[in-house]
Amino acid sequence: MGRPRSEATLLAHAQAGDGDAYAELVRAHQDVAFRTDMLITQDAAEAEDAAQEGFVRAWRALPRFQTGRPLRPWLLTIVANEARNRRRAGGRREHLVLRVAGEERPAGGAAPSPEAALLAGETRTELSRALARLEERDRVVLGLRFLLDLGEEETAAALGVRRGTVKSRTSRALERLRAMVGEAES
Repeated sequence: MGRPRSEATLLAHAQAGDGDAYAELVRAHQDVAFRTDMLITQDAAEAEDAAQEGFVRAWRALPRFQTGRPLRPWLLTIVANEARNRRRAGGRREHLVLRVAGEERPAGGAAPSPEAALLAGETRTELSRALARLEERDRVVLGLRFLLDLGEEETAAALGVRRGTVKSRTSRALERLRAMVGEAES
């Protein structure tokens, strides 16, 4: 069993038609693709379908991918566009469901107290409800930046906008989210 191949090596092999190399790339990016699509569609089944179809479209477009550019933003742009197309076509608006990779733990790795766990759960629920009420544009930029931990450059590439646009959209979306959460607390 050899060393895992680098993304650049996998990409080169995939561009040469190696389906197994592309499958490895998909496995490396499928979680973030699903979560991106989940932010847009707000439906787990739709998000999964959009991610799969987006990866198929990316496979077909792979010969046009510019070597030396980051792969993840390019892939996320394709899967996000597929999700937007599905959302427009279906017109669905269900509750936002977020996949959270892990639970927050206090310093030292100790399990949170039952009270802290309950409060954290209530806070997540309130935040999820407020996010679901935001317009898609605000929800997506906040989701990419803070839920998926993408940097400004990656978010800009995934959305097809400039970095400054990401900064201003993020700022305005955070203001609207704070106002919604503030209303809920009143």
